[in-house]
Amino acid sequence: FKRRHSKLINSSRLLYQEYSDVVLNKAIQSQKRVDSFTEDIESSFPSSPRLRRKVLSPQDSYLQRLSVSSNASLWQDIPMIRGSRMLLNMSRDEQKLQEAKFELIMSEASYLRSLNVAVDHFQRSAELQAMLTNQERQWLFSRLNDVRDVSASFLFDLEEKFEEDMFTFHVCDVALKHAPEFRRVYLPYVTNQTYQEQTFQRLLNGNAGFQQVLERLESDPVCQRLSLKSFLILPFQRITRLKLLLQNILKRTRPGSEEEVQATQAYDALETLIKDCNENVQRMKSTEELIYLSQKIEFECKIFPLISQSRRLVKCGELTALDFNTLSPKWKVTTRPIYLHLFNDCLLLSRPKEGGRFVVFDHAAFSDVRGEKCEMKLHGTNKNVFRLFLLQNYQGKNRDTVRAQGYPHYILSEKLRWISALAPPRGELDLLECPDAPQVQCIKTYKARENDELALEKADIIMVMQYSNDGWMEGVKLSDRERGWFPSEHVEHISSKHARQKNLKEEQRVKNAKQQVFCKK
Repeated sequence: FKRRHSKLINSSRLLYQEYSDVVLNKAIQSQKRVDSFTEDIESSFPSSPRLRRKVLSPQDSYLQRLSVSSNASLWQDIPMIRGSRMLLNMSRDEQKLQEAKFELIMSEASYLRSLNVAVDHFQRSAELQAMLTNQERQWLFSRLNDVRDVSASFLFDLEEKFEEDMFTFHVCDVALKHAPEFRRVYLPYVTNQTYQEQTFQRLLNGNAGFQQVLERLESDPVCQRLSLKSFLILPFQRITRLKLLLQNILKRTRPGSEEEVQATQAYDALETLIKDCNENVQRMKSTEELIYLSQKIEFECKIFPLISQSRRLVKCGELTALDFNTLSPKWKVTTRPIYLHLFNDCLLLSRPKEGGRFVVFDHAAFSDVRGEKCEMKLHGTNKNVFRLFLLQNYQGKNRDTVRAQGYPHYILSEKLRWISALAPPRGELDLLECPDAPQVQCIKTYKARENDELALEKADIIMVMQYSNDGWMEGVKLSDRERGWFPSEHVEHISSKHARQKNLKEEQRVKNAKQQVFCKK
């Protein structure tokens, strides 16, 4: 594959890591403006630009006509656009649509610039190559060069579209055309994530030569003080961001138009790709967890094979079981430690042993397990208790209620998280049925640490389902309906009812477009 030269790639000095952060911060501020009833981001799109239009000759170069500086990344700020009669005749909604499409192009240019640094400066470094075995090179960089080539081809086609007509250019048809290539390179790259992280950490901790070379490479000005790790995770971040950019365009297309159909199809292709990527990563992670657990677990009851391709760990942790002596006039409470491993198809109850080992004394199918709140006034440290029901255990018997408390016992969120994890599978949430549900916006990225947690990126909008008084919330991301727990310090409340309704209507708009397009087939 011969890479073609991009005309936009040097239009900004920002690498994608910083460019993306700037754009997401703007999105956060835009939501805040809506929330506070002040002018929406439309204030950035003057309805009557009065700047004098510069007359450009046909001989002027493409970059002279574009003149995109590092500080001006808005479509309307291009001299040929600013002050033009066509801009004057466009509605603010039409301007917003073109801005959304232009952002996709500019962000791809910034992304490709970062990929060039990742490949040319890091992957092809002779010093770094000498520190790695062939297997380590494969695990660390995977198909990064292929990802770079696909991005270069995608950007070239986007630029051609933009040059054809700067005022009414299209991008969704280009994204749809490149969707098979995205799948070809991103699916294996993202699936390799676990090996990549493990290899990087092992080299960092156990290879002094690798660490020294890496420090020299990262100190080079071409990196702009950014780490190799920040470059390696870019494809994960970009493919998700690209889906959201297409979603943003889709929300602004005219209903029933050909552009809406193309935007919907491109968005669906990216959504399917990301779902498949996540499932592959989850499957690999689950298999590793099950192999590790199988070496730590022994059964004193009926044994069943733990390792299964469809099984995944939902939640695990130590709890305190509370046993009540009802014969005692004061209901004497005795406690004992138990450990729960909750999978998507079963629950194991164990006694924890030294060395991180477990002895399983009971297990049941997930469908036969229930968790409920337990409103009991207990003295001392016996707080945040919930009731665990085994409607039928492995012997087919109804097991007595286990009253348990999370560890540490004083954390309310652990109680709520167990009850939520033990709940029966939920159907897809109908957003319009929850018009008054609280919403929050992510202002600080959060990486999920446990299986029941929700990973957040800046500007994500989350509908809050419940929250605890110790700083945790359970919610559903509007963009993909993913559900989980996250710390409240990473989000801000959206107080305006108007802003919340606007967010719900926009997400419903995407859902309606998909139904309209794919039901016709």
